[in-house]
Amino acid sequence: MTHTLSIEYDDAVLLSAGLHEQEFNREARLLLAAKLYELGRLSSGQSARLCGMSRVAFLCALPQAGVPISNIRAEDALLEIETLQHA
Repeated sequence: MTHTLSIEYDDAVLLSAGLHEQEFNREARLLLAAKLYELGRLSSGQSARLCGMSRVAFLCALPQAGVPISNIRAEDALLEIETLQHA
């Protein structure tokens, strides 16, 4: 089952953003997907599908959205390192 999200905006938004309609829509989808990924709500694959990109392209686009490529928390990374050191 698929769902649709519709956001209304006027020409002033496009003018302020300095983007054409298609560019704005593409960027808005990327930013939504990136934020949901950053919050841990979606995986990178799910986020990539949400914004219509391949997973690799999505991960490469994250820095332009101000989102780190890895959403692993520091404490989780330290736990992984500790586990590997004792293996």
